[in-house]
Amino acid sequence: MNLKGRSFITLKDYTPEEIGYLLDLAADLKAKKKKGETGSSLKGKNIALIFEKPSTRTRCSFVVAAVDEGAHPEYLGKDDIQLGHKESVEDTARVLGRIFDGIEFRGFKHKTVEDLAKYAGVPVWNGLTDDYHPTQILADLLTMKEHFGYLKGLSFVYAGDGRNNMANSLMIGMSKMGVNFTILAPKCLWPKDELVTLCQGYAKESGSTVTLTENVEDVKGADTIYTDVWCSMGEEDKAAERVALLKPYQVNAALMEKTEKDTTIFMHCLPAVKGNEVTEDVFESEASVVFDEAENRMHTIKAVMVATLGE
Repeated sequence: MNLKGRSFITLKDYTPEEIGYLLDLAADLKAKKKKGETGSSLKGKNIALIFEKPSTRTRCSFVVAAVDEGAHPEYLGKDDIQLGHKESVEDTARVLGRIFDGIEFRGFKHKTVEDLAKYAGVPVWNGLTDDYHPTQILADLLTMKEHFGYLKGLSFVYAGDGRNNMANSLMIGMSKMGVNFTILAPKCLWPKDELVTLCQGYAKESGSTVTLTENVEDVKGADTIYTDVWCSMGEEDKAAERVALLKPYQVNAALMEKTEKDTTIFMHCLPAVKGNEVTEDVFESEASVVFDEAENRMHTIKAVMVATLGE
């Protein structure tokens, strides 16, 4: 499958077949790395890593993935370039596109990464924006596939802030890949109707479902329970209000038991605030695959770069 020259901004832009191809490629690259084999598909390439927001997994994954495949990654923090301050995003994009072969962006406004992709003339990869976090979803899908052996027909529950970038992106990815997707959240934190309708369309095509609920009993039958922090970066002032609102949706032993399955796994994109969205005992339990997910960020990001930029 040829994805050369494509940007990776949101999974809306990728077909289920293309997503499946990236997952297979990631699994292959992971197996090779475990044997000590790295590639040279990005040899001679220079990659710009733009970070408005700090990061552990995204930054480390892009750096190691790039180096493994022979590329040179250049980290550009918010104080290193003039992006959107003294120089417009469009002009910065056109400059960086002349110098670099690919650009990763992690920051706030989704429009920034869209504009970079529009003007740079090279592949641009979304490392997280306020609206979407597509590389995380690839890692989540790979982790589920490794654990269960398949994706289509699994039941997935996301508990917590149902309108953040993770909930949005999980709903897109799961509905496209035939996973039955449920958001368990107070109604005031449900995603936008427009996105729900779009994902219900994807689900119809893939033979799955998208459900929004406030009822914790609806986790029954879930293969995966997923959560994220209750306050995203930049929302710290809402902490007390969110804790009060979301406490009933905490992933704890009682909620895990409500699935009535002893095979249910717990997932989290990290970092976690233990004692808020998840209890320490669930986080550290046998059911938790959070560090498999964290590692899989690197393998899936490598697959995205190899597929869109590699020789």
